[in-house]
Amino acid sequence: MKKLFLVAATAALLVGCQSSSQTDRALVGGGLGAATGAVIGAATGGGAGAALAGAAIGGAGGAVVGAATAPKNCVAYDQYGNPYRVVCP
Repeated sequence: MKKLFLVAATAALLVGCQSSSQTDRALVGGGLGAATGAVIGAATGGGAGAALAGAAIGGAGGAVVGAATAPKNCVAYDQYGNPYRVVCP
């Protein structure tokens, strides 16, 4: 149980790392969701099975939400070759 809380605390610290990449946000969201789901599953008293099910459901949900909330920025170049961000089509 202490390990689960340690994992959840570590995942919570990772939330502060912001990234504009959709893949990065999906990975962080999946990890955070899995840790949260495992803690909730273990806290309900369902044993290891509930913790694993909570981790699987939380990980999948967190990955979907993380990818969906990523900003859609693309890079374009001006006439001098300097990059700047634009909204992706």
